[in-house]
Amino acid sequence: MMRAPLVVTAVLPAALQGRAEGLRRAHYPPERNQVPAHVTLLRALPPSLEDEARGLLAALAAEMPPLPAALTGVMDLGTGTALAIESPALLDLRGMIAEHFHGMLTLQDQGEPRLHVTIQNKVTRMEARTLQASLSATFRAERFTFTGLAMHRWLCGPWEDAGQWSFRGRAR
Repeated sequence: MMRAPLVVTAVLPAALQGRAEGLRRAHYPPERNQVPAHVTLLRALPPSLEDEARGLLAALAAEMPPLPAALTGVMDLGTGTALAIESPALLDLRGMIAEHFHGMLTLQDQGEPRLHVTIQNKVTRMEARTLQASLSATFRAERFTFTGLAMHRWLCGPWEDAGQWSFRGRAR
């Protein structure tokens, strides 16, 4: 097992994952498109926490029902483009995970994220604005549910899967 920083993500439903992958293939610079479409919750947990993180994510996923969310628009990333997501339930769960690892988070992971799926990054500002205008013209908001949590080892570019846990709890 490699000792690499750990990335924690939320798992998208298959249909939305497929659409996001298609957009990434079409618009992400191919030489930089090394990981699948994803929604990042934590960017860099220390590798020494892998076993603890695995246990926590498994326990939380077992108790949580699929979490409601909505695609709400096209997000400007400056030199990229993303699909914006709103999910108070996912942010609450992310807060629980972050609180559990308090004192071990990077500065970037200490703040609350803006949930999104990046479909283009590291392009010119003009390229980003052009895609944003194109996508905004046909964008339709939609509701969906996150289906679980995943963890990956960051290998300075590509990721290596380190586990995935489906939400199995009952809706309350």
